[in-house]
Amino acid sequence: MSDKLKAIFGDVKPVIAMVHLGALPGSPLHDQEGGLEALVEGARKDLAALQDAGFDAVMFGNENDRPYEFKVDTASTATMAYVIGRLAGEIRIPFGVNVLWDPESSIALAAATGAAFVREIFTGTYASDMGPWTPDAGRAMRYRDRLGRKDLALLYNVSAEFAHSLDQRSVADRARSAVFSSIPDAVLVSGTITGEAAEMVDLEAVKKVLPDTYVFANTGVKHATVRDTLKIADGVIVGSSLKVDGHTWNAVDPERAKEFMALVRQDR
Repeated sequence: MSDKLKAIFGDVKPVIAMVHLGALPGSPLHDQEGGLEALVEGARKDLAALQDAGFDAVMFGNENDRPYEFKVDTASTATMAYVIGRLAGEIRIPFGVNVLWDPESSIALAAATGAAFVREIFTGTYASDMGPWTPDAGRAMRYRDRLGRKDLALLYNVSAEFAHSLDQRSVADRARSAVFSSIPDAVLVSGTITGEAAEMVDLEAVKKVLPDTYVFANTGVKHATVRDTLKIADGVIVGSSLKVDGHTWNAVDPERAKEFMALVRQDR
């Protein structure tokens, strides 16, 4: 198992909650009237609710920057760094970052903010809503090392949302190959889009072939499924289920967040 994740989380199966930033400057849904202060305040409220609920870590992401890009505008990465910097004194738990869908920008953001981990699509070839998708894990890992962040944990999503893998191997075989060739700190198994759960059979198959690698459920984990999911997975990443009415684009509901972690603690 990854020494980096062991150092961050110890022996606990981590539950990582998403802080979905509002749409960033330059993206179609950006709130120009609210500006940077609206981004900071929205993230601050969600962060506080998640920390108070007892999550093991949070991850800052630009989920609202639809339609997504493979090479994000420099302003997107800079703005995310600004927001995280404004909140730095309030972050009490480990945090990660994810700049959709740009591995090098995610790594740059982690280096600038001191994030402990990054989530991205690093491997594979996909037909996606954004067009042909071919990330480059070798380039991303070398960039991480050039920035002096060999300690940065890389979480590989091997079943990309909004996309179909052009690789005809099973998700378990693709995950096993990614571990052999790219040395991820964790492998993530996802559903088809944000908020939709991964198939349990896929999660089980990936964990079966990777018993010594962290395997996380990446999307669609709900209050009703989290305890069963953690019987298979080594951790989960959750966003939509914690929001008001369980809707991805809403703010975090403090009560839903507390209820979620109360269920997790029943098995700890």
